[in-house]
Amino acid sequence: MTNIMLSGKTVLVTGAAGFIGANLIKRLLSDVPDAKIVGLDNLNDYYDVRIKEYRLEELNRNENFVFIKGSIADKELVNSVFESYRPSVAVNLAAQAGVRYSITDPESCIESNIVGFFNILEACRNYPVEHLVYASSSSVYGSNPKVPYSTDDKADAPVSLYAATKKSDELMAHAYSKLYNIPSTGLRFFTVYGPAGRPDMAYFGFTNKLVNGETIRIFNYGRCKRDFTYIDDIVEGIFRVMQGAPEKKDGEDGLPVPPYAIYNIGNNHPENLLDFVRILSEELVRAGVLPENYDFEAHKELVPMQPGDVPVTFADTDALERDHGFKPCTSLRDGLRKFAEWYREFYM
Repeated sequence: MTNIMLSGKTVLVTGAAGFIGANLIKRLLSDVPDAKIVGLDNLNDYYDVRIKEYRLEELNRNENFVFIKGSIADKELVNSVFESYRPSVAVNLAAQAGVRYSITDPESCIESNIVGFFNILEACRNYPVEHLVYASSSSVYGSNPKVPYSTDDKADAPVSLYAATKKSDELMAHAYSKLYNIPSTGLRFFTVYGPAGRPDMAYFGFTNKLVNGETIRIFNYGRCKRDFTYIDDIVEGIFRVMQGAPEKKDGEDGLPVPPYAIYNIGNNHPENLLDFVRILSEELVRAGVLPENYDFEAHKELVPMQPGDVPVTFADTDALERDHGFKPCTSLRDGLRKFAEWYREFYM
C-alpha cells in the first residue's frame, strides 16, 4: 500500500452537496486545513434541495473550499475541473441514488452512474491522480444468501439497475487501473444514515410520515435486516482509505498489476427492521419530535417485499480493519438519537 499525504494537496470530491460528500469535505477541511477541496455537484432535486443547500452553506464558510455546480455527466466540465485544479486525489461520490428510483427513472441512473463515472475515469487517465476513491454499494451483492457479505464473494447477479450500475463502476475502474495504472479503491457502503441525511432513506421517510400522522409501510413484513452504518463511520473509513492507495507494481509478465482494491464499509451488525423502527420511535419521542403518547402501532403497516430490495445486508469488514485499521462501531441507538435531535432543530 502506498501512503498518500493529503497535506497541501488538492482533493476533488464529487457529490459535494450530498450526504456523504458534504460530511467528508467537512472532515477534510477540519483535519487537513492546508488542503484545497474542490467540490462538484449538480444540486438536482431528487430530494429536498434545501438540505443540500444547508450542507453547502457550512462548507462555503471555509476559504479552502471551492464549489462548482455541474454534473459529472458533462464531460467538458469534468475535464475543465481536472485541467484547472489538477487534483492529487479524486473521490467520486456523485451518483443517482435509489434502488427503487432506478426502476422508475433508469435514464438518470445510467447518465450519472455509468456515463458520469466514465468521465471521471477518463479525466484520471488524462490528468493522473495519486488515488481515485469511488462509491460503490452493498446492493452489488444482490440476494446473495451467504452472510456476512465479503468482497471475495461473487457479485454478478444484481436485482436492480442501480446495483448493476455500481458493479459496472467497479469493473470499469478495474479496467482503467489495469490499462493506465490508476490506483483506485471502491467502497461498498451499507445503509448510511445520520443527521441531515437523505430524505429518501427509510429512517428519514418514516420520520416524516410519523410527524404527519401517516402510516409507515414496513417491507417484507418487517423481516428484512439492514447493516445500518452511521455517517461518521463512513467518513472515517473514506478518510483512511484516501490515504492508503493500492500499490503500483509489475507482474511476472512485466505488465502492471492493477493497483485496485474494494472494501465494505458497514456496521457488521444487521438490525431487524422492526427493532429499527422501535428504536427510531423511542428516539423521536425522546427528542420531542413526537409526543410521548404517540400510538405507533396504529401507524404501522407490514407489507410484502418491494422489487429490487434484498432481505438482508451484512458487511464483512475484516479487510478494511486489516488494511486501514478501522471498523465502524456507532450503535444504532446513538446514531438515531443524533438524527432525531438534528431533525427537531431543522424542521421544528
